[in-house]
Amino acid sequence: MDIARRAGVSKGAVSMALNGLPGVSEATRSRILEVARELDWHPNNAARALSAARSDAIGLVLARPARTLGVEPFFFQLISGLQAELSGRRIALLLQVVADHEAEIAVYRQWWSERRVDAVLLIDLRVEDTRVTLLEELGLPALVIGGPGHHGRLPSVWADDARAMTQIVDHLAGLGHRRIARVAGLPDLLHTERRTEAFRAAAAARGLDEPRIVWTDYSGEQGAAATRGLLGSPQPPTAIVYDNDVMAVAGVAVATELGVPVPAALSVVAWDDSPLCQLLHPPLTALTRDTFAFGATAARSLLAVLDGGEGADMEDHVPVLVHRESTSAPPP
Repeated sequence: MDIARRAGVSKGAVSMALNGLPGVSEATRSRILEVARELDWHPNNAARALSAARSDAIGLVLARPARTLGVEPFFFQLISGLQAELSGRRIALLLQVVADHEAEIAVYRQWWSERRVDAVLLIDLRVEDTRVTLLEELGLPALVIGGPGHHGRLPSVWADDARAMTQIVDHLAGLGHRRIARVAGLPDLLHTERRTEAFRAAAAARGLDEPRIVWTDYSGEQGAAATRGLLGSPQPPTAIVYDNDVMAVAGVAVATELGVPVPAALSVVAWDDSPLCQLLHPPLTALTRDTFAFGATAARSLLAVLDGGEGADMEDHVPVLVHRESTSAPPP
């Protein structure tokens, strides 16, 4: 485009400036408009009509380490559920993995300025999440997978992590455990904070020892390192709760290496059940939910918004704790 070349900016910036969209500074907008006047540019009505048409695509950006996404069954099941629902309407799921929050925001700006997607699904909600404000300002239709709260005027689909965590603590306390630790995920995620608050509150309500928490990036490597540190401490826990199945499996491997038998000396609980949990020896006690159905519900909710619906918060089923052989009474 001649305007982009003459103004020294991207085509996306030109599109935002000429269409009155946010995403460029006022100085840049003024320079682009001035160049457009110099070139005697006029909007192409056919092109504008085409750009206003539906793209038949929904966007999903994941700002997580790619190596952890590749081994987490949760995301495969979630994406499968999303795609199964969208494909029935012949709508594509546009997936992009990025390095960080800033890169994710840049993708939303680009997608909306180029009309690459009709809407987006926002995942991994933060406590203070600038993405929510951005999507509201852009007017880009969106649905948040997560909550409740902290998602502004955007609709959301969520499950009660606090109640799920309380189930775990009740189970372990009922077996007689007093020293319970947790190997958690990324600390700035809203669902991590909700689990942390519920974990500490449930432990305090039952008179348990002050719980220890180690934060990680969800990878097996960091889960193993956290387990090694906890079991090597002067008063090691008798039970550990892991924020995903991959870290739980890594934790059992470390315990076996250190000569700490599961469950005789250490009980292990995994968040989000998977074949990994069921095939391991001993099979892991785990929170289970239909993640495929959860993804399908999110897709249907977002499609309802695109079809002119109001868009409302929807609470999904609370995950259920499945008791298996990795938990038992602590050693005397």
